[in-house]
Amino acid sequence: MKKVCLIIGAGAGIGGNCAKVFSKNGYFSFLTRRTDQIGLNKLVKNIQEENGEAAGELLNIVDEKKLEDLVENIEKNIGSIEVAIYNLGSQIGNRSLAETKYKTFELGWKMATFGLFRLAKTLFPFMLEREKGTLIVTSSTAAVRGNRGQHSHSASMAGRRMLCQSLNDEFSKKGIHIIHSLIDGAVDAPDTLGKMLGKDKFNKLRSEKGLDKDGLILPKKIAECYYYLSQQHRSTWTNEIDLRSFSDQPWWNTSGDQYNF
Repeated sequence: MKKVCLIIGAGAGIGGNCAKVFSKNGYFSFLTRRTDQIGLNKLVKNIQEENGEAAGELLNIVDEKKLEDLVENIEKNIGSIEVAIYNLGSQIGNRSLAETKYKTFELGWKMATFGLFRLAKTLFPFMLEREKGTLIVTSSTAAVRGNRGQHSHSASMAGRRMLCQSLNDEFSKKGIHIIHSLIDGAVDAPDTLGKMLGKDKFNKLRSEKGLDKDGLILPKKIAECYYYLSQQHRSTWTNEIDLRSFSDQPWWNTSGDQYNF
């Protein structure tokens, strides 16, 4: 049986790069994303062409039992999920309170918090039996600071952070390493930030701060950090980390408007 890295939310940014890094280090990478079968197939093929092992399928996290069935199928037919990376966002763009519908607010919670809860509830029994495992949860500045227009996002991400702390308190001593990774800045990812900002704004931001300037966080470097975290000795486990570009001020010193999102 193989050792598996399960990635929930594997686009061309953080998730896709995690799949590549973990496969290069001997893991079978299993990728999921909500849409774009062609893009998913391309990621899997790229990994296989580099002599890595990978597979993937489309997964809408809000669909009942889909996530649970996936975890059980991987454990039964592929191998042990030693690392799981929950990389789903819940960003819906800036919306005033009046513009935020009940269903929209609830959807943020389902993606950011309830989906993570379901993953832990399904996967942790397998990890407990092995007395080891790692769960890395990609989060954002919204988990620690609310901003206008971010009612759904901030509430759901803050819930994600507290859930990570609660899971850690219960399962760390049982061998499961839980990491809340706060991405405090803009990630150079065309299929996430690029879609949110639009092509022109994204390219402008990239030319001003990114590329060789290293002012945008590089997904490949996040993936390398995640691999390092997954290999930590338990005497020095990291349970929360914040990542940002060298040129950015930390979240506690900024208003949240530095990128004019």
